[in-house]
Amino acid sequence: MSTKILVVDDDPNICDLLRLYFENEGYEVKTASDGAEGVSFFKMYEPDLVLLDIMLPKKDGWQVCREIREVSSKPVIMITAKGEVFDKVLGLELGADDFVVKPFDMKELSARIKAVLRRYTAQDNRDEDEVIKFENIEISLQKYELKLNGKPVDIPPKELELLYFLASNFNRVFTRDQLLDKVWGFDYLGDSRTVDVHVKRLREKLEGVSDKWSLKTVWGVGYKFELIQ
Repeated sequence: MSTKILVVDDDPNICDLLRLYFENEGYEVKTASDGAEGVSFFKMYEPDLVLLDIMLPKKDGWQVCREIREVSSKPVIMITAKGEVFDKVLGLELGADDFVVKPFDMKELSARIKAVLRRYTAQDNRDEDEVIKFENIEISLQKYELKLNGKPVDIPPKELELLYFLASNFNRVFTRDQLLDKVWGFDYLGDSRTVDVHVKRLREKLEGVSDKWSLKTVWGVGYKFELIQ
């Protein structure tokens, strides 16, 4: 079956351009012209990837991304005419997988789509027993589930992916740029503070869970998941 893409954009010219280009590349493409329609189409159409504009009528792209992440971890690439770092940071914090700014090059967008789909497929095909366990914590990337003291904890996809990556490479220090590359999977152009925000939120969830491990800042370098002897 063809890979299905949902394009959510209120500009009919962009929708037609994306539909024609990606249908020519072998994708099956559906378009929605506002945020509410985008959410509805996502649930009905069950696409493999969403191209999501930010400035939308009825529901903006932020709200659409939030609602998608409530029910699915399918890849979302956000598209906007804005290029401010704030937009990129907020989009990534909401669980977007990538971020492109209009006007974009179609070949670059196609390459980003393929890269995001490869990462998602690799994650989706992990064995179910690939669960990281330490005292009072279990992290399953296959199920997108975090358990603390045996109880499931609500966690956004990117926070879980960051925690999984650090915990699976325990005691190894990673810079912010390395984490952006490994977890978000693309060269991030702008402020790397989104990593700091995600680590801060993870620490709030993990506080007091165990004294055998910690999410540690290595000043001047980056972060690591430290096992304490």
